Amino acid sequence: MEQPLRGIRALHTASTITVYQAYSPEIGMPAVRQGRFTAAWKRDRMTWIKPSFLWMMYRCGWATKAGQETVLAVEITRDGFEWALRHACLSSYVRGLHPDRGTWQRQLKRAPARVQWDPERDLHLRPLTYRSLQLGLSGEAVGRYADEWTVAISDVTPLAREIHDLVGRNELDAATVLLPQEHPYPAGDELLAHLRP
Repeated sequence: MEQPLRGIRALHTASTITVYQAYSPEIGMPAVRQGRFTAAWKRDRMTWIKPSFLWMMYRCGWATKAGQETVLAVEITRDGFEWALRHACLSSYVRGLHPDRGTWQRQLKRAPARVQWDPERDLHLRPLTYRSLQLGLSGEAVGRYADEWTVAISDVTPLAREIHDLVGRNELDAATVLLPQEHPYPAGDELLAHLRP
């Protein structure tokens, strides 16, 4: 199936969307146990959430990179996710989309969320021809994410390791079956109109 150059593909239900983050066990495991981010999780910095499981695997090296050994699947409300998109700004200036660089810089400074488009990855973590969304949250959006939007947090590190082992043995069909079933996100085109270069 042909993929749009930039789109949201995610595991989602009628009311939630799953995004991924990777942390050290000291941050990740308490969040899993409590179903919420704990005091060890820093609210004063930008936090990036990724609807793409394989892009998260690329970023954390299948949970092998230092400080990213625990991969979390964070189920959040679609209302919250869509609020973030409506209040987001692109992380880089795009001529023609933004009136000028100064206007974009002011929008970026005010926006509680920012969007970055990065190449989607295959099972070998090689870049594909289409891009997936990363959503950076700061300020008000971080508080909303932690306190209002989060429905559940689960540890998907064992799943990441299992899929990685299968890929290492070149059992790609078996690895594919285990991947989270990510589908185009409803209303994505409308939500992304101001965020597509």
